[in-house]
Amino acid sequence: MSIFTALAIYFVIWWIALFVVLPWGVRSQHESGAMAPGTDPGAPVLTNLGQKLIWTTVVATVVFTAWFLAYTYRLITLDRLSTWLGLP
Repeated sequence: MSIFTALAIYFVIWWIALFVVLPWGVRSQHESGAMAPGTDPGAPVLTNLGQKLIWTTVVATVVFTAWFLAYTYRLITLDRLSTWLGLP
């Protein structure tokens, strides 16, 4: 596998991880009681986006490393996968 393919796969995993991490710790204005005039009650109070980007990178790196090891050492093959799923 080329380095560009690995980077592309990491990029896709990173974006998926971002959507997983985004809701972590979000509190709405309604939940916190700090309503700003003219805003939706469901709008977040603090997003902590910098911290979420760090967590996204950590999660994506762990998932990519697991995928890369499984790919490199052929830990998951089509035959093994069909056996796990009970397919003939």
